[in-house]
Amino acid sequence: MSSNVYFSNFRSRSRGENKNNKIKQLFDMAGFGEFIKKNDLTAIKLHFGEMGNDTFLKPVFVRPVVEKTLENHGNPFLTDTNTLYYGSRHNSVDHLNTALKNGFSYVVTGSPLIIADGIRGDNWVPVEVGLNHFQEVKIAGDIETSDSMLVLSHFKGHGMSGFGGAIKNLAMGCAAAPGKIEQHQCSKPIITDACTACATCVDSCPISVISLKSQKATIDLKKCIACNNCLSNCPESAIEIDSETLPEFSERMVEYACGAVKNKQGKVGYINFLMDITPDCDCEAFSDAPIVPDIGILASMDPVALDNASYDLVNQQIGLENSLMEHSHQRGGDKFRGVWKEVDSKVQLKYAEKIRMGSMNYNLIEL
Repeated sequence: MSSNVYFSNFRSRSRGENKNNKIKQLFDMAGFGEFIKKNDLTAIKLHFGEMGNDTFLKPVFVRPVVEKTLENHGNPFLTDTNTLYYGSRHNSVDHLNTALKNGFSYVVTGSPLIIADGIRGDNWVPVEVGLNHFQEVKIAGDIETSDSMLVLSHFKGHGMSGFGGAIKNLAMGCAAAPGKIEQHQCSKPIITDACTACATCVDSCPISVISLKSQKATIDLKKCIACNNCLSNCPESAIEIDSETLPEFSERMVEYACGAVKNKQGKVGYINFLMDITPDCDCEAFSDAPIVPDIGILASMDPVALDNASYDLVNQQIGLENSLMEHSHQRGGDKFRGVWKEVDSKVQLKYAEKIRMGSMNYNLIEL
């Protein structure tokens, strides 16, 4: 069975066609107003961007979603969860300060900000899923107890899942810190022979489980929480993830995504923004050059169909020169394989369909 995915490109020659109005039209076409009830505490789930990153979702594009939610008598709040890695969003105080510095203030978006898993990531609720990797998952308390949810995702590449869209936004984005650890447990960092024993990873490990032995760094994998601080800080690129573990990581991620919406059936809407399509997640403290041109905005009630349509639209583009993408520049080439050659982006889509989160089949309906 196919799901409807609504699409608007970025062409505009009048005020009525500006992006904010297009977002409102997509909101209506996708039927989001039909599930938002009067006084619903509506979580608007998004990514506030790491400090130093500049390609996260623009706050001005959040405001029309807030306005439509209010128009439908919902009570919206912007939300995300704290990060496992020790960056500018590891606790709620730093996270809120980062969000404000990145432009997510009330005067811009018209909505308050709430970090859904508490000040140190310990506000979570167990949700039973009964799936292959997890019997239950740990979902941020304020997301789980909200009445309805709108998931706004900046569609881009990701070194472990190929791309990050609505599914990943639900999975990592709605999990409290212990849940993020559970998703990462199968894919821990490995020290390669390129290690020069500079000890940068030793200093960057937040829980002190890396040491130098025989002129090489060593990780105590039993204690490692897979925050990947060491990987992102290594000046020699001598730390990597075993590619054979990545399919399981994607499956674990999908099971968490399933848990994030299990108790909100029919009460969640999704919007993907296909712009500034960088190779990396917005968790990075930098933004690399985009790999394809800006494409447009998509909306659906089905996160699997939405992500698959987004993936296909990216692959229909001609890849940009002077980006991280090494191959697959032609139309139809897998752009994310062109960046992350060992990562199969389809794993998350196929597994999400298998566990009945949605359908990979879609009808693309353009405004």
